[in-house]
Amino acid sequence: MQALNRKNFNKNKYPTKIMQYGEGNFLRAFIDWQIDKLNEKSDLNAGVAVIRPIDYDVIPLLNVQDGLYTTIIRGLNEQGETVADHRIISSINEEIPVYKDFPRYMALAENPDLKIIFSNTTEAGIEYIDTDRLDDAPAKAFPAKLTQWLFHRFNHFNGSADSGMVIIPCELIDYNGEKLKEIVFQYCQLWQLPEAFSSWLNEANHFCSSLVDRIVTGFPRDEHQQLQESLGYLDNFMVTAEYFHLFVIQGPQHLAELLCLQDSDLNIKIVDDISPYKQQKVGILNGAHTALVPLAYMANIDSVGDALADPLFEKYLTQLIFAEIIPTLDLPEDELKRFANDVLNRFRNPYICHLLLAISLNSMTKFKTRILPQLHTYVKTNNAVPNMMALAIAGQILMYKGLRNEQQIELSDAPQWLELFNTLWHDFDNNTLSLNTLVEQVLGAQWHWESDLNELPELTATVTAHLRNMLTEGVATTLTNQLGQ
Repeated sequence: MQALNRKNFNKNKYPTKIMQYGEGNFLRAFIDWQIDKLNEKSDLNAGVAVIRPIDYDVIPLLNVQDGLYTTIIRGLNEQGETVADHRIISSINEEIPVYKDFPRYMALAENPDLKIIFSNTTEAGIEYIDTDRLDDAPAKAFPAKLTQWLFHRFNHFNGSADSGMVIIPCELIDYNGEKLKEIVFQYCQLWQLPEAFSSWLNEANHFCSSLVDRIVTGFPRDEHQQLQESLGYLDNFMVTAEYFHLFVIQGPQHLAELLCLQDSDLNIKIVDDISPYKQQKVGILNGAHTALVPLAYMANIDSVGDALADPLFEKYLTQLIFAEIIPTLDLPEDELKRFANDVLNRFRNPYICHLLLAISLNSMTKFKTRILPQLHTYVKTNNAVPNMMALAIAGQILMYKGLRNEQQIELSDAPQWLELFNTLWHDFDNNTLSLNTLVEQVLGAQWHWESDLNELPELTATVTAHLRNMLTEGVATTLTNQLGQ
């Protein structure tokens, strides 16, 4: 078989208009995949210069395949049909190892065609290191490297307004654009850079916060040889991902024109406020995950896909999302319902095996961030307990007894919670603590919830009743009785 490269495959090459910090699977199956599709369907005509932001040589540079690689996108489409699409991505022009070729990296700052910067240096990448210096080659922290590059660009173009950049970090932290800009300005102070440069940063550049959503399953190690034989060529950089994608950017409206999104079918949204979309993702996608885990696991189901194949849990999730979560969110209802249906299809994806026990890591914190806001809003709006959420809380308390079918569960959470649950269940089993008091102790942990959840009308009684039924009848029977199946 032939190797995948530009000599063996005649693929388009585009002028470098985008710089990207990070060469990992996520950016290649998300950002570069979208750029490739825009190049094909619009007048974007943009190539990407990838910067390897850390110093390591374990993985070869993308240059060994001339920047070409294959994305394999698999899952259920909007009609619930199984799809598997492969695409040779040709949007990447080169990968520059910044620690090996710092001059080449800095020379990119002199390219007048460059307009956009993307990054994904992991959550830890957006950091401030006060020992970084302007004349380091390069500085260690990603924001410091970016400041070096922007300052060189400012000087090269004499601070012209049209030399400014749109900077879109994709790291998974809240308001990543604002955080990155804040640290860049810290380096301006540390390095005593001219006030004119700070003004140029503010006036000519846009630091955009983003929300990214796609499960990227990465290099298909177990299927690699089989996929190469099926495709008919050798590719050591192929990457797999789910069908669904969502990219929300809090940025200027002219960015839509810059990316040529006018007639695009990509799920990219340029918005003034990213907050409702963050709440949508946390509430519907993450909240449904977190609520499902203890109930399905304690009903002897081990994966998300298997749970969605069970009509009982499919009905549970549907009621949870559409009746209790969506009414608490601040986006148009039809948009929320489309996202919710996409989420259910993502959970059904036959190409991804999400083990419930793996998702259960630090579940108590997840309940606080993913379910508690919707719980409070629902109670305030309806003056009633959201029953599906109450079932999830009862299931969580039951799971943290640490036993399934008399077998020990490997729980992973904050020691304070594990110790508390161990004590509470020990006392309950020894008849020194009532079930109602056990629930009260969990809901009353103000050090965690930042309020006493026992004060929410009927929540304690409802959770206790569900938990008692789960202990005597099992989770599946309890859900069946509550859902009317």
